[in-house]
Amino acid sequence: MNRREFAKKAVMSSALLATAPRFGLSNSHIGSASEKNFKIGIMYATIGAGESISEKFQLSKEAGFNGVEVMSHMNREEVLKARDDTGLDIPSVCGSKHWSLPLSSPDKATRQKGREALKVALEDAKAYGADTVLLVPGKVNGSVSYDNCWYRSIEEIKKVLPLAEQLNVTIAIENVWNNFILSPMEAVYYLDEFSSPYVKFYMDCGNILRYGWPEQWIKILDRRIAKVHFKEFSRELANKKGNSAGFNVQLREGDVNWPAVMDALDQVGYTGWVTLEQRGGDNLEGLKDLVNRTKKIISS
Repeated sequence: MNRREFAKKAVMSSALLATAPRFGLSNSHIGSASEKNFKIGIMYATIGAGESISEKFQLSKEAGFNGVEVMSHMNREEVLKARDDTGLDIPSVCGSKHWSLPLSSPDKATRQKGREALKVALEDAKAYGADTVLLVPGKVNGSVSYDNCWYRSIEEIKKVLPLAEQLNVTIAIENVWNNFILSPMEAVYYLDEFSSPYVKFYMDCGNILRYGWPEQWIKILDRRIAKVHFKEFSRELANKKGNSAGFNVQLREGDVNWPAVMDALDQVGYTGWVTLEQRGGDNLEGLKDLVNRTKKIISS
C-alpha cells in the first residue's frame, strides 16, 4: 500500500470510528472497581532489591505484592520455582525482545525473529499461568515510516494470533514512547483491526501523560484494556531536564491524577491487576513503600 492509499484509508477510518460499532465494548459492566479488590503486582525489571529470581520474588512477597510481571526469555524453571515457593501470581509477561527485534523492521529476517520472540513470550505466559503478554508492536523513526509501522506490525501480530488464541493468552499493546499510536482513538482503531479479544491494550498511566491524560484514554479504550501499569510522571521535570527525567518522581508525587484514573477504571468496570513499573524498589523498605502508596491510590 502506498502513502496516498494509506492517507485515504486513514481519513475514511476516522469517519468510521464515529459510527462503527466498537469490538468488545459494552455499556453494561459486571461490577465497578470500587466493589472489588485490585491485586497489586510489580514488574520484575523494576525490582532493584535482590540478586536472583528467587530473592526478588521473596522480597516482593515480604513487601506485600500479590504478583510479579516477569520478562520473557527468563529461565522458566527458576521462575516457576520462585512462583511456587512464594505463592505469588504471575499475571503477565513483558516481552524482552520487542525493542531489539521490532515487528516494524524493514528487514524481513528481523521481523521473523521478532515474531518468534513473541511466540516464546506467549509460551512463557502459558507456562507461568499468566493471561497477558505485553508487546511494543513497533517503532517509528527515520527509517520506518508511520504507515509501514502500522501495517507491518499488524501483519506480523496476525501471524502469531492463532497461537495466542490456542494458549488463551492476550497480546497487550503498550505505548512506550515509540512514536506510534499517539491518541486513544487511534489505539481503538489499531486494536479493532484484529477483531479479536486476544489483542488488547496495556494501559501505562505514566507513559500516556506525555500525550494527554490517562483517565481519558481509559474511558475511550474501555474493555480493550487488558492490564494497567501504575507509573508516575512529572511534566515539570520532563520540561526542565528531558522527557526521561519525568519518571524521576515518587508515586503520588507527580502529575498523574490518580483519583481521576481510579474513577475512570471504575466507570469501565476494570477490576484486574495494577502492576507497578515505578522507581523506588531498591530495597525491602522501598518495595513496602510502593505497596503502601499503591493502596492509597486504589482507595482514592
